[in-house]
Amino acid sequence: MRVSLHRRIAAPIAIATIVGLALVGCAEESGTDSGSTEGQTVKISGGITGTEADALNKSFDAFTKDTGIKVEYTGDKSFEGNIVTKVTGGSAPDIAIVPQPGLLKTLVETGEVKEAGEETSANVDKNWSPDWKKYGTFDDKFYAAPMLASIKGYVWYSPAQFKEWGVTVPTTWDETLALTKTIQEKTGKAPWCAGFASDAASGWPGTDWIEDLVLRQSGPDVYDSWVAGDTKFTDPDIKKAFDSVGEILLNPNYVNAGYGDVKSINSTAFGDVAAKVADGSCALTHQASFLSSNFLDVKTAAGATPTVAPDGDVYGFVLPGIEAGSANIEVGGEFVTPFTDSEAVKKVTAYMATPEFADARVSLGGVISANLNADPSKASSPLLQDAMKLLQDSNTTVRFDGSDLMPSTVGSGSFWKGMVNWIDGKDTDTVLSDIQAGYEN
Repeated sequence: MRVSLHRRIAAPIAIATIVGLALVGCAEESGTDSGSTEGQTVKISGGITGTEADALNKSFDAFTKDTGIKVEYTGDKSFEGNIVTKVTGGSAPDIAIVPQPGLLKTLVETGEVKEAGEETSANVDKNWSPDWKKYGTFDDKFYAAPMLASIKGYVWYSPAQFKEWGVTVPTTWDETLALTKTIQEKTGKAPWCAGFASDAASGWPGTDWIEDLVLRQSGPDVYDSWVAGDTKFTDPDIKKAFDSVGEILLNPNYVNAGYGDVKSINSTAFGDVAAKVADGSCALTHQASFLSSNFLDVKTAAGATPTVAPDGDVYGFVLPGIEAGSANIEVGGEFVTPFTDSEAVKKVTAYMATPEFADARVSLGGVISANLNADPSKASSPLLQDAMKLLQDSNTTVRFDGSDLMPSTVGSGSFWKGMVNWIDGKDTDTVLSDIQAGYEN
């Protein structure tokens, strides 16, 4: 968010008492009766589950206290696969948290998504970069405000192991390959672990790898053309990215640490890799900043909760570019999508576009926001604080997750499936042709 997405954050935040005043002030400015929605319940659904779902519900505590509106979020691991069916079948929630602009577009096309209210629109204009609003806008109508963000392409590792092996964080892609070779030689084990399995649909973690390499090797112009469908998957620039990723993911000497061989990548859940990095059995894994939340639920080899810090048990660096110093990052994010146009729902969506909401959720740990007026210091680890600052940096080239922007028949269809087939051994040229065929469906 992904960003092609996000960037920059900034202003320090206010204290809790001011949050309440701000919410009341917003209601008065919008001309609504602040008491008219008291006691109402707004139901939200999305793919966020587990402890992250608990944190999301807790993020509304101050809002409920100040407005009297109760918010109930329910997570569904199969959300992405069944939300369209629920909507078209008349079972839409009041609000859905949609992680893909492509899926969002499909939902808008059902005719069931409501336009965002004036207050929500104004809050997005005030607190987010124009790109974010663009992703929630179709045919010049604004529907869905951004919520949280994640930086794709972090490489998670153990600082203690790096010190033991006498290696340092790489600054280029070639140095990343050299680091991989060095760790393999020093340990005699595969350095990388990866997991492509997901309850929603397997394969998407592999698309992040490819997108990172397309952006780093071929640049933002080729990336944009590819996402738009003008540069085909069969183009040499895209094949080059597959070949580069294959130097790691298709090499049995380099994967799959802690799990088995190359094919075990498809049977390994994407979040499970956190446990192997934490206990030291996996030296390197490629995953978004949101993996930070997974480290809250795993243990080190000594049985402790891992510390995420530069000198801690685990930390991460952004996968470097082809040249040292280049700052090209891919991001992802979620969009707050209303299916009810009640005043209570409008107040909830407006609140979710404020820095107060961002601060409330970020301070509970494991996530970041691209809200420009949120406070990076509230993030739960130095890595997440740096990630939020990176999104603010005007020198950072940011692009939203490519598969999330592609038509769903490709982005969450043939592309995801193609990554699984590729790991299972299907040759690259055939995989690329198969993925491209998704545009014809």
